[in-house]
Amino acid sequence: MAKSTIFYWGIAGLLFVALASVATFKVMPVLNPEVQGTAALDSDCDLRAGPCLSQLPGGGSVSFAIKTPGIPLVKPLDLEVRLADVEASKVEVDFVGIDMNMGFNRPKLNSVGDGVYSGTGMLPVCVRVAMEWEARVLITTPRGLLVAPFRFITVKDGVALPGGSQ
Repeated sequence: MAKSTIFYWGIAGLLFVALASVATFKVMPVLNPEVQGTAALDSDCDLRAGPCLSQLPGGGSVSFAIKTPGIPLVKPLDLEVRLADVEASKVEVDFVGIDMNMGFNRPKLNSVGDGVYSGTGMLPVCVRVAMEWEARVLITTPRGLLVAPFRFITVKDGVALPGGSQ
């Protein structure tokens, strides 16, 4: 191979590394946003029974509901967030698998007025019979990003919930 060919391949490799570095730098705030406050997890919350309420650090509260009965996998889920005493410019729900990475799944909810946000999300198929999830309600406010976590369990069709829990 000629020295000029090696040189050009070296330049191309450096350009690729530089481009990959810039892309990684740009996407990191989306995947791991800086959180200003996180609400306490309510272990008594049962999203199958109805909305759950959480107090936000610094004041205000957030109510979260998955309105689709049974919280099925791979089917549209109607989501609703109600904010009290919180000014938000954006509300998203980040679905995270507990003990298993289920990929990026963060639907944005639309404001329908009076602190109410709604939208549709979907949980991916899972190889487990039962899967524990955390729905992290991400609230973008003038004071920064606030997070309210809500946990729930999904099961495959025809399977009862483990231990009679949520």
